Amino acid sequence: MSEPRRPDPDELLARVQAEETRKAQGKLKVFFGAAPGVGKTYTMLEAARARRAEGVDVFVGWVETHGRRETAALLEGLEVLPRRQLSYRGTRLEEFDLDLALERRPGLVVVDELAHTNAPGSRHAKRYRDVEELLCAGVDVYTTLNVQHLDSLNDVVAQITGVIVRETVPDAALDRADEIELVDLPAEELRKRLGDGKVYIPEMAAAAAENFFREGNLIALRELALRRTAERVDAQMQRYRRDHAVRETWPTAERVLVCVGPSPYAVRLIRAARRMAARLQAEWVAVYVETSAQLHLAAADREQLERTLRLAEQLGAETATLSGGDEVEEILAYARRRNVTKLVVGKPAEPRWRTLLHGSFVERLVRGSGDIDVYVITGRTEDEERHEPTARRAHSRWPAYGFAVGTITLCTLLAAVLAEHLALANIIMLYLLGVLVVALRAGRGPAALSSVLSVAAFDFFFVPPRFTFAVGDTQYALTFAVMLAVALVIANLAARVRDQAEAARAREQRTAALYAVSRACASAGETYEVVRVAGHHLAEVFGRQVVILLPHTDGRLGEAYSGGVPFTRDPKELSVAQWCLDHGERAGLGTTTLPGSVALYLPLLVSSGCVGVIGLGPGAGPLDSERVHLLEAFANQIALAVERTNLAAEAQTALLQAETERTRSVLLSSVSHDLRTPLAAIAGASSTLLRNPASLPAETRRDLLQSINDQAERLNRFIGNLLDMTRLEAGAIVLRREWQPVEEVVGAALGQVEGRLAGREVETSVPAALPLVAIDASLVAQALVNLLDNALKYTPAGSPIEIAARVEADALVLEVGDRGPGLAAGEEQRVFEKFYRRAPENGQPGAGLGLAIARAVAVAHGGRITAANRSGGGAVFSLTLPLGGPPPEIRAEGPAATAREAGRTEG
Repeated sequence: MSEPRRPDPDELLARVQAEETRKAQGKLKVFFGAAPGVGKTYTMLEAARARRAEGVDVFVGWVETHGRRETAALLEGLEVLPRRQLSYRGTRLEEFDLDLALERRPGLVVVDELAHTNAPGSRHAKRYRDVEELLCAGVDVYTTLNVQHLDSLNDVVAQITGVIVRETVPDAALDRADEIELVDLPAEELRKRLGDGKVYIPEMAAAAAENFFREGNLIALRELALRRTAERVDAQMQRYRRDHAVRETWPTAERVLVCVGPSPYAVRLIRAARRMAARLQAEWVAVYVETSAQLHLAAADREQLERTLRLAEQLGAETATLSGGDEVEEILAYARRRNVTKLVVGKPAEPRWRTLLHGSFVERLVRGSGDIDVYVITGRTEDEERHEPTARRAHSRWPAYGFAVGTITLCTLLAAVLAEHLALANIIMLYLLGVLVVALRAGRGPAALSSVLSVAAFDFFFVPPRFTFAVGDTQYALTFAVMLAVALVIANLAARVRDQAEAARAREQRTAALYAVSRACASAGETYEVVRVAGHHLAEVFGRQVVILLPHTDGRLGEAYSGGVPFTRDPKELSVAQWCLDHGERAGLGTTTLPGSVALYLPLLVSSGCVGVIGLGPGAGPLDSERVHLLEAFANQIALAVERTNLAAEAQTALLQAETERTRSVLLSSVSHDLRTPLAAIAGASSTLLRNPASLPAETRRDLLQSINDQAERLNRFIGNLLDMTRLEAGAIVLRREWQPVEEVVGAALGQVEGRLAGREVETSVPAALPLVAIDASLVAQALVNLLDNALKYTPAGSPIEIAARVEADALVLEVGDRGPGLAAGEEQRVFEKFYRRAPENGQPGAGLGLAIARAVAVAHGGRITAANRSGGGAVFSLTLPLGGPPPEIRAEGPAATAREAGRTEG
């Protein structure tokens, strides 16, 4: 039994915070199946009825029975929410009413078919988003899902069944579930249910049995569902082990870990581990531990290590590079964290003396492995033994050793000068200081040499008898031993600190570079801006030419960023990049796919596929594995940023489409009503006149003719408003600004509605001293007509209407006030929206365009329009227009003009 281990405080804090967040949200249970007809909905409704029996408030938000009587019977006794009615292209559609469910806020809502695509005009495009909103509101949800609807399995299902499933959900939607219940049914029983008409109607069942519901398809889908559920259970077990700090291996499933290094025979270990994992049908991981002693691998060793890890990935392994001071501790900690059951290592190749001095790696691994099986594999041949790895021959170390000799020589000279003033103990301290300097500057080997040289120099030059290695007092032997031991310890510790500092500096540089790219990409709002800033950062970090290519709508790549003349202008290079996009794998220089290319190409992979390709141009040589991993990290960040901007663009497009569809629906509804009503009145009056022209009294005929005239005018106003709104929004109307007196514009507007103002008291307040204003008189008059028409519709008959004009600062303010019911809270802005209508106080409702046109006229003039309630009741609409500068001087020409000008002044 291993000793207990304290949970990591940071992990514990993050877990507690996540749990607190989840407590405030609803619980999601998914009834998961391999295919339609296995009984997911039936099982879900049975579970819902059981919850209802426990006293939980259960509502059925959406259930699709598909005509199955047994399923429909389970709905009896459960409260079913009314469905939301939508109109799309002339068809009435029904959808789950999310707003009603949120308003009722029950304890549990049953929502069938998680992968369903909502009708256009719904709040969310997909039903799983509706479920997420319910969960955020604290409502528990039961739902159903088939395995073929998982996004990550979409291509696998298409390959098995030959059917491309269009409705998918992200895997995160299933991972979010608090509980998954697998509803399983053998393929034979499901086909029998299909034949009995319990899945589809007989006409559809026959075709389904020969296509999607073939026995082989159902067996494969069943295996996918079982495996996906098993993965979920394994993740739950791993979370439990992590939460409870369980260090022991629980061999619920086999998992193989192989330890590799820069040795050329590590390839044999990889292949052996692959064969073992295949026999056990287990996951396997290839791990390399980078200790401080291995930071300075030779280029050949690093290339060998990169080839080994790449081979492991090609054979299906997960690869990981760990950092730490002790290989055995790092490997065992990682193995326990991943619940590894079998460790694969190679036979030790060190000389016997090194094993005795430092201990055997394999022996320490076996002693600490506990419940983990350790397999020691031999992989060396005689030929390989003659070609040892060059890990310890990274580069010429003679300058470092020369530095060690020089430092000890300098310490000896300094000690000789100060020998008369220093005791022997202080001279020892001086030599230890020199050893420390060598260890920090040159590393372990030179530091060990300086330790030995310092003891020898101390003995030869300062211990009597001097200038000989003979020792007069045997006690100095202990002094030399302790001095050597202390010097070696100091050298080792200082060299370790130096290596760790270098490793930390390298990690900090990688982290800083990734952070800079992430921050730059996060602040970019469009895809091409993301590509531009990312390409610039990549070029700075790697010092090479960078090309980023994005696919067009036809799937062909195009340059989105290139620093300088892009090498992808070469058709061969572009074809390599296209291969990388199509297959989602690395290609080009330094890979095993099209290695003759001059550049390395990496795909930008996201959950939905490949969104682009990064091309890194030629440099001084191929990238080492560390730089390749850094480039892959960059690629992941850039891919996520590109996906984010693409999704934002798609969301904006969907929003515009939904708004267009909503406007279209409202327009059709409004137009159909506002055209039918006057046309019906005209048709009715005219048909009466045609049928009985002689028998009708003269007064009745006059009333009918007046009705025809009134309805024709109403129809004309509606069509005019519609055309004006269209022209204003399209910018087709060009303002004809002329200097106009305000009283004439107000008079023209009153003249147009004179007949409808009968019985109303209209009070105007237009001072004669108002200046001329530069406006389009016909448009402003139309805006005033619309404001007056609004007052006539939404105020009681006989109530007064007030019109006022004044100058504020450099603007003309025209006000139309009434004494009606006023505006409801929040309507001050909504009344100016297209097609917004309230119930009128008298007469027929308008089309909801009049105030929108008035606002468009104000905006076209560079002004604004506002609405507010008046003290004492009623509403006031204020149209503010810029004066347009000082009016021109009007010079009288002739006596008549002089008289007119004089009359204007007097008036």
